[in-house]
Amino acid sequence: MNLKTLYNIFLGNQSICTDTRKLKKNDIYFALKGENFDGNKFAKTALDNGASYCIIDDTSIKSLSDKFILVKNTLEALQKLANHHRKQLTYPIIGLTGSNGKTTTKELIYNVLSSNYKVKATKGNLNNHIGVPLTLLSFTEDLDFGIVEIGANHQKEIEFLSAIAEPDFGLITNFGKAHLEGFEGIVGVIKGKSELYDYLKAHKKTIFINKDDKTQVKQIGNYKKLSTFGSGRDNNCTLTFISANPFVYLSYEDVVIKSQLIGSYNYSNIAVAAAIGKYFNVSKNDIKQSIETYKPDNNRSEIKQLKSNEIIMDAYNANPTSMLAALNNFKQLEVKNKFLFLGDMFELGKSSSKEHQAIVDFTESHFDENIYLIGENFYATRTKKNTLKFSSFQDLNEVLENKSIKDAMILIKGSRGMALERILDIL
Repeated sequence: MNLKTLYNIFLGNQSICTDTRKLKKNDIYFALKGENFDGNKFAKTALDNGASYCIIDDTSIKSLSDKFILVKNTLEALQKLANHHRKQLTYPIIGLTGSNGKTTTKELIYNVLSSNYKVKATKGNLNNHIGVPLTLLSFTEDLDFGIVEIGANHQKEIEFLSAIAEPDFGLITNFGKAHLEGFEGIVGVIKGKSELYDYLKAHKKTIFINKDDKTQVKQIGNYKKLSTFGSGRDNNCTLTFISANPFVYLSYEDVVIKSQLIGSYNYSNIAVAAAIGKYFNVSKNDIKQSIETYKPDNNRSEIKQLKSNEIIMDAYNANPTSMLAALNNFKQLEVKNKFLFLGDMFELGKSSSKEHQAIVDFTESHFDENIYLIGENFYATRTKKNTLKFSSFQDLNEVLENKSIKDAMILIKGSRGMALERILDIL
């Protein structure tokens, strides 16, 4: 099966599925393989459930149906198909990556641009070697913009995904201590994330750059095709941070924007959305309204009211940089009765012990009590007498069931694998 023929099939059935449990009638099913599954084994089920075609790479099942399209490798076929489709799209693609805030930033940009244009963006955080192709293949020719979130946990991944997505514009939210195991330290993180800059520079594309972030400025070098934003008056878009107690307020030129996002760390995410809106001629009022009406969900810096307690739910994910940012924000909130529930941070490799201890040291230097640490990594740290440690969620559960927390401000922060949203069921 050559790419042109596969693309013609796609044009007749522009809906892709890789999971038979989510398959809809007339979807094209791609039989992907992983460490613990082989999608080829479900190809017949996909066909029976209404798939128009099944893209397979198992020669032993090819003869079962003329709707089975044999390719050498289904994942590579998906990626090549996505890149070929992207080449047919005539509107701008905006690519973004970064250690923290990618999904929130993507959704803010989407909100701002959608006020004036027809836009489609990555759903959720489908930002890897499968998610990026699926995102591109969901883009129809009638759009004005496509927004592609690009994630990575090792070197050369962003380089590879950028070559598939071929963005016309791009930005990096920040460089932080995320996926240290795969990137082999913060220097590796900066190098890996900057692969998006490398692509954009090599193809003479436009970069949105936060001039207040000195690390990013350094990575840009002397590249000139930039749209800058920040506090300086010499930027293409000038913004000023006002406060975050708890919600982020900022000024954009002569307009004050009152967001529903908590934490000063979200300021730069809002700022780039405003800068992109200005670049593409979205009015000040539309930018203001688009940002002010955006409300986070899915445990990303959400504020929840539970009985008499106010909860900052930030349990979607965590790394040392985002954990420290959340703690810094929490300590400056002007409330008295504070509780901390911090869960383990994953994918830190050799740095795990040091980074968990650093978080403990910072936390204990700024909070005297009501500190709850959950997970094997935090359990192995050195702590003061008043800090409570639990090697598992079950251990925490047993203590909380017999404790009443009232009239408190509670921060819940941890990696996705810790599933700390379960705390809400106990409280």
